[in-house]
Amino acid sequence: MIRSLAVLLMCSMLVGYADAQQKRAMTFMDVMNMRSAQGGAISPDGQEFLYVLSVPDWKKAKPFTDIWLVDVEQGPKSSRQMTFTADKNETGPVWTKDGKRFLFLSSRESPEGKTYNQIYLMRIDGGEARKVTQAKEGIGSFALSRDGRWLAYTAGKEEERQLWIVSVDSLESGKPAQVTKKKTPISWWAFSPESSSLLFTTPDSVDAANKKRKDQKFDVRVRNEMTAPSHLWEVDIATKQEKRLTGDDAYSVGSVTMSKDGKWIGFSGTVNDRFTRTITESGNHADLYLLERSTGSIERLTNNTEIDESSLSFSPDNATIAFSADEDFTYFRAQRVYVRKTADRNAPFRKIGSGFDIDVSVGFWSDDGSTIYFNEGYKATSQVFALNVATGVVRQATNERGVVYASYNDETKKILITSSSPTEPNEYYTVDRIDRIGRRGSWKRLTDANPHVRDIALGETEAVQWTSTDGTVVEGILVKPVGAQPGKRYPLIVQIHGGPAGAVTLSFNAGYGYYSHVFAGVGFACLLPNYRGSSNYGEKFRMQIGGDYFRQGYEDIMAGVDHVIAQGVADCARLGVMGWSAGGHWSNWILTHTDRFKAISSGAGAVNWTSMYAQSDIQRNREFYFGGKPYDNFEKFWDVSPLKYIRDAKTPTLIHVVDGDPRVPRPQSDELHMALRQLGIPTEYFVYPGSSHGIPDMRNQLVKMVSEFRWMEKWILGRDRWFEWNELISTLGDEKEEKSSEKD
Repeated sequence: MIRSLAVLLMCSMLVGYADAQQKRAMTFMDVMNMRSAQGGAISPDGQEFLYVLSVPDWKKAKPFTDIWLVDVEQGPKSSRQMTFTADKNETGPVWTKDGKRFLFLSSRESPEGKTYNQIYLMRIDGGEARKVTQAKEGIGSFALSRDGRWLAYTAGKEEERQLWIVSVDSLESGKPAQVTKKKTPISWWAFSPESSSLLFTTPDSVDAANKKRKDQKFDVRVRNEMTAPSHLWEVDIATKQEKRLTGDDAYSVGSVTMSKDGKWIGFSGTVNDRFTRTITESGNHADLYLLERSTGSIERLTNNTEIDESSLSFSPDNATIAFSADEDFTYFRAQRVYVRKTADRNAPFRKIGSGFDIDVSVGFWSDDGSTIYFNEGYKATSQVFALNVATGVVRQATNERGVVYASYNDETKKILITSSSPTEPNEYYTVDRIDRIGRRGSWKRLTDANPHVRDIALGETEAVQWTSTDGTVVEGILVKPVGAQPGKRYPLIVQIHGGPAGAVTLSFNAGYGYYSHVFAGVGFACLLPNYRGSSNYGEKFRMQIGGDYFRQGYEDIMAGVDHVIAQGVADCARLGVMGWSAGGHWSNWILTHTDRFKAISSGAGAVNWTSMYAQSDIQRNREFYFGGKPYDNFEKFWDVSPLKYIRDAKTPTLIHVVDGDPRVPRPQSDELHMALRQLGIPTEYFVYPGSSHGIPDMRNQLVKMVSEFRWMEKWILGRDRWFEWNELISTLGDEKEEKSSEKD
């Protein structure tokens, strides 16, 4: 019998202490207690590195953060904890220009039940942090000017936030001055490159009647509620004089970027129409604009309502402007980069990167402006690529068996890397020069957030390939059971990724979605297929399910299962399948199209695409996948709805959904559960509180993992029991004993 979570956790700890060489199996609590290093910042001289360490607190069911300091040359062994707030959060460290101090946000003095942040200042050689701000409703965001002279921040209630500023020389004694006094809240903002002014966006007006009715608890939610457009402003730091930079009521200003010389401002403008402001439509109806700061002249760079342009960027010498967009501005095609001379008003853009069969985007520029580097998924990995601006040729800059992301700091000239592999969680690294990024030996490791992983026995993980029914080569990740023996067959769990335009990679697998190593630790194999429609394998592979959503992806997954069986790894009589989002869609399709699986766990999956179209928040995606709108082709949507074939379902199915999920709303899971109950198919249904597409609460993430793990054990291995709440409650320990020890 599988032991309780608490017993498993304790035994694992004892084994680790008794024999450091003896590795133990991964537990659910290992997954829940994974730490993460984030928010990294290299000092101005490149010698020190600050980062935020997020540490889960299981008893309080949420993570807390503190700031750590590392010597770049010495690496993780030199790690020093700078803040010690236990149950509060310290985030966003920013170095001062002299590199001797840093600023950060902290909730350490928040009122009970609030999470108000204030700005604190701390020396790297130690001592207590000093409080810089006293904002009653807390700080929204902050930044230092490029010349290091000014600290600016937003403060006030979220719907009323304004800009404040204080001299860095008088952080501990100076009084902050309010820079803006708008009736509307500040949203995006930044210092000008010359540090003499602040640029910001804010709505044109506030609907006073609408605000008042909400204050008076007339809190009905109006769908597609009309809002005032936001526009771009500039305020002089010395005089506090404001200047409006945009004013066209046809669009609302979104993202903003500036050239280093301060002469140009690029921004996106979203059509100011209440019915196009959905998650996808707002992007599709946004275009790019270029403002010449000296004249106020605005040029519209793009003009389409089909796709979303992004990553507007200026070259280091400001002479070239670039952005990313779907090829030939056609929805869902591979992304390409478009470039032209910044000052060549109304000149056409040149498309580059077309010879490369995955997305090409704008990441960061080489100092001489000849190359654009970007991060992109490639097959079962993620790599750094280099795009030659002159020739349009793409070169792979790294070749890691894992996931690599790189960013560049043009002040320190350092490249910051995050990387993970099947055996190592995500960590920070740095490299001195971009031409060395492809040499792993040149990387300097900065963090070691989860050293305990080295004591855990992990399943052997590899990328595997098979041929699908139409002759296409398909790839996926196979995680074998710990200690797998050749010639022995094991139960197999098929874990289907979401998207579907996503991909599983050779990264460290330890999240509540797909915790393959927990399965591997107790004798299961796991297959994670990159089925048709996945990204990372070229435009044709990703787009091939457009208008034919399930058929070929289903064949790809089944062929992958057949392959693992043929390789002698999987037992064809002990198969299970699980997935979330698109993985849930495919799980539901599998439920109604085969009985080869003994158990299914379907998370946030759709069953009725005719109703899902209106319920979900991304109609445009559905139109691509299903070939139009349901009102024009009802049968097409119904034909790909698992509910149409529900009488063919035979497999015991566990269902999960977040109550307020906007992407795959709860009614889809309600329909599936009702149908299975009415048809007498074994089913259980878990509804998690929240309003997100994923499960927000740590404890409920554990519920999801344990319940589906036990579901697989029950129906695949024939266990008598399924799921017991006491098993989860035991992870919290004995509250009476804790209270008693506190009194002692």
